Amino acid sequence: MKIPVLNSVKAIEHQYKTGEEPVLVMCSDMNAYICKYMRSTAASYKLVSELIGSEMARIWHLNSPETAIVNIKPDHWNGLRSSHSMTAPAFGSKKKMGVIDITPATIGEIEDLPITFAQLLHIALFDFWMANEDRNANNANLMYDIVKHLFVPIDYGCVFNTATYDYPLSQLTITDSILSSELFEVLLSHHRTSLPTIIVDLDRAYALNVGRCMERVSKIIDMIPVEWNVPRGIIAKKVSELLDPDWYDQVWLNFMECLSERISL
Repeated sequence: MKIPVLNSVKAIEHQYKTGEEPVLVMCSDMNAYICKYMRSTAASYKLVSELIGSEMARIWHLNSPETAIVNIKPDHWNGLRSSHSMTAPAFGSKKKMGVIDITPATIGEIEDLPITFAQLLHIALFDFWMANEDRNANNANLMYDIVKHLFVPIDYGCVFNTATYDYPLSQLTITDSILSSELFEVLLSHHRTSLPTIIVDLDRAYALNVGRCMERVSKIIDMIPVEWNVPRGIIAKKVSELLDPDWYDQVWLNFMECLSERISL
């Protein structure tokens, strides 16, 4: 498992209007990547969170986009407004084709099967474990692959309680999670009888996934570019909180309590 390092091959053609102003970059593997870049010390911690969250999601088999470290050539910014440090590489997520954004208007496009509900719960548990505060009713951060019939979770910059590295991890609430969404409510209404079986499978997968993350964590930390100027010791300490047995148990209990509360509404 190693994240590729790519170079931009042409001028940036698009800059997104979201808060972090990511850019669409054509890279040396001839694929387009949506890239976030270092604009400040705080932004560098967000990039670290993006990388760690994406790699952990890959270990959990969550169908997130492929990623890369991207060196954007200074002359490829093409006059776009940015305070990007030109010496620091960006973090890129490969642009996926054949996907739609999950919104209330597109829920009807989703294949309504028990396995779809199971995948959503898998993503929700991952977010509880990673303390991801940015996938909720107001901001799904999900796409749907209309060919493979799978959710595509995106954006991990808000894991570790929105990239908080100087305080201990804290548990999510229902409103912090996708459990509060209309998407969850619709799938639950159609597949409530499947829930006990899904929970058994999820409990088993949780242990396996966290175990695999524990085996690979040092390699993930080694992927962080030195140009992001984030001390490895701080990152290692934060990641170790994820792997603490008490956190593991508390996350499962909290997840089940939130799920039970949501179901009873």
